[in-house]
Amino acid sequence: MAIPQNPGTSSSPADSPSVTSNRKSPELGPFLVAGCGSIGRRHVRNLVASGQTDIAVCDPNPERTTSLVAEVGLPLRRYADCDEALSRVKPAVVFVCTPPSLHVKQALAAVRAGAHAFIEKPLSNTLDGVEELRREASTRQRTCQVGYNLRFHAGVSKVKELLDAGAIGPVSYAQVVMGQYLPDWRPSQDYRQSYTARRDLGGGIILDASHELDYALWLLGRPAATFCSADRVSNLEVDVEDSATILLRYPSGARADIHLDFVRRDYARGCSLCGETGTIVWDYPTQQVRLYRAGNRAWETFRCECDPNDMYRAELEHFLDCVRTRTSPLVDLQQGLAVLRLIEAARRSADAGAWEVVAW
Repeated sequence: MAIPQNPGTSSSPADSPSVTSNRKSPELGPFLVAGCGSIGRRHVRNLVASGQTDIAVCDPNPERTTSLVAEVGLPLRRYADCDEALSRVKPAVVFVCTPPSLHVKQALAAVRAGAHAFIEKPLSNTLDGVEELRREASTRQRTCQVGYNLRFHAGVSKVKELLDAGAIGPVSYAQVVMGQYLPDWRPSQDYRQSYTARRDLGGGIILDASHELDYALWLLGRPAATFCSADRVSNLEVDVEDSATILLRYPSGARADIHLDFVRRDYARGCSLCGETGTIVWDYPTQQVRLYRAGNRAWETFRCECDPNDMYRAELEHFLDCVRTRTSPLVDLQQGLAVLRLIEAARRSADAGAWEVVAW
């Protein structure tokens, strides 16, 4: 009872992108970055560092756009309304960095305006409008990428490499964990005002920590069914689930469990994959991947150092390369939709208290 070793994802060069990049990119602008919170600001900084200068920013909060202009030292064009910005800037590329409840609407508008779109994770908070976005992007031949940046982390890439090489044989059981106290996520912001804490904006730990769901699908393939327990277990002032455990059942009978929370006071992130001939363990905080080979009963350790911004820069360069070459990105709309379908099944399971078949 094992997870198939090659779950429909090849190990071509595009699947193992470099996690560091210092090269300058040929200018592709104009760019529009919609949403100037922490992730939008990061993308602007990385665009500037990659050599892009024709950048406009959009946020309803003028303090955010003003401070961002001062931070990067460029005369960025500033707008409060996304539709106005699209009309005036006529961008070639749009970064959608707003709360998840706005992602599909703004990405659709961008694609219909002729732009390629980078959409921060999750693709949306519901399935509504996602198929329409896929059709529009395909018809108009626009490149769309979803921002699951852990795909570009050296540690996750090493795990993928070892799995594809058959280092532990077929996987029988996997465990994925992510936990960190929500007020520590963005120290400069009142956590109660973040989209993570608010259901109306598409918050909750399952959506906001869906990085783990994405890379689990990448490493292990698609499960047949899921069982989820999700609830608010802390005293944090939120109206969403702050803790969730999602079990995955594969057609072979293999299992995986994914635990997510924003309650834990330290920081835990990583995975353990148990195969027929060994074990792989990735630990984000220590920047290590460890491999146990049952044949010689010994552990091997790989240092996978990755500055947090390295994966965002690699993610950006990958997206810009895909725009230039009109090739499909590693995390395209189809993959973003797959993560959403798993989330929807997990939510139904949590409501019903029963296993739920995942409708892929």
